[in-house]
Amino acid sequence: MSIGEYVAAFDASPLATFPGLAPWDLTARSADVVRRLLAALGDGYAIADEVAVHATARVERGATLKGPAIVGPHCTIAAGAYVRGGCWLDARCTLGPGVELKSAFLFASTRLAHFNFVGDSVVGSDVNLEAGAIVANFRNERPDAPIAIHADGRRFDTGARKFGAVIGDGARIGANAVIAPGALLRPRLVVPRLGLVDQGGG
Repeated sequence: MSIGEYVAAFDASPLATFPGLAPWDLTARSADVVRRLLAALGDGYAIADEVAVHATARVERGATLKGPAIVGPHCTIAAGAYVRGGCWLDARCTLGPGVELKSAFLFASTRLAHFNFVGDSVVGSDVNLEAGAIVANFRNERPDAPIAIHADGRRFDTGARKFGAVIGDGARIGANAVIAPGALLRPRLVVPRLGLVDQGGG
């Protein structure tokens, strides 16, 4: 499977400089990937402790950003947000209060509204998560089994014990919905409030 099938901007993004990496490889190596992107950043970023924040981004007092991380132009990160594990935010992304982002890559204009967790995932452009929506990255019911992905009649064995989802451009995920580990969400998919997307993952 190709990330570009879900995220149109992927092939023109800095992440395209890591050819051949499947999404679960990208997230598993997120810290190293983001460190390499940090080394290649252009002007306009303030960098400290492996955290790069663009001059036009707004990070409120009380947000926690642990490096390596890149916060792109015109992003907003609210008080109480927590970013860790190697994260990259493209332009105009929003992390609301109480959002936790771990080992994830967000494309332009994606919004995580309030009290969301998104772990080990690739999230396309113009995606919206309503309050409380979760993208889980670990299966308690199968703690020792690697996560598998099912797509187009095929099974992909990721070898990873932590992987969330690939969420396509324009997807809408309703309040308190849960995306189970190993999910692939097609562009513009709408997940209802309190919905569950579980595509097997094992």
